[in-house]
Amino acid sequence: MTSDIRPVKVWDLPTRLFHWALVALLITSYVTAEMDELEWHMRSGECILALLLFRLGWGVVGSETARFARFVRGPRAVWRYFLPTETESPPGHNPAGGWAVLAMLAILCAQVATGLFADDDISEMGPLGRFVSRAVRKKLTGLHHRIFWLLVAIAALHVGAIAFYRVARKRNLLAPMVTGFARLPAGIRAPVLRPLWLAAVILVCAGAVAAWVASFGDG
Repeated sequence: MTSDIRPVKVWDLPTRLFHWALVALLITSYVTAEMDELEWHMRSGECILALLLFRLGWGVVGSETARFARFVRGPRAVWRYFLPTETESPPGHNPAGGWAVLAMLAILCAQVATGLFADDDISEMGPLGRFVSRAVRKKLTGLHHRIFWLLVAIAALHVGAIAFYRVARKRNLLAPMVTGFARLPAGIRAPVLRPLWLAAVILVCAGAVAAWVASFGDG
């Protein structure tokens, strides 16, 4: 006899808004770069910086499914996850997906960091570009362009993983990131979610830091 299935709130609103806002901003950054609208490209990058700072903070003190300590597991746990005898994993990121999240965040941090020093040699320069030499700016600008393709690759893997789970394992990973709810066996404990006011405080702090970094470009 199978366990009863019930809807469980897995993803809180801040985590879901982060996810979809990041998707929108990455598309905006790409389009504005292709259109040579570099001022808007930089504004989009500054918003991504604020989102990343928020996610790093939320990954420490946020809801249970958002915390790095919850979903970042060792190699043995990742290996066991792919074994057919492994039991149902806790709600949220599975052990393999946890490392994919870290990889995505690391690549995004590198992309934003290099963008802060980037220089188009015409009219636009990242807010921290004036603190390094032209040679360093040129090197970091090149890295900024190349890291973009790493982002494309990991985004493609992410979409591919969602499609694999949908087709091979009959699990819809996309819907819970929209609604917040996943259908899980009754025996699995619902994760603890943190209050919205805490997310708002972290977001305000993250936005203030991002705005402070961006202000160096006005000097």
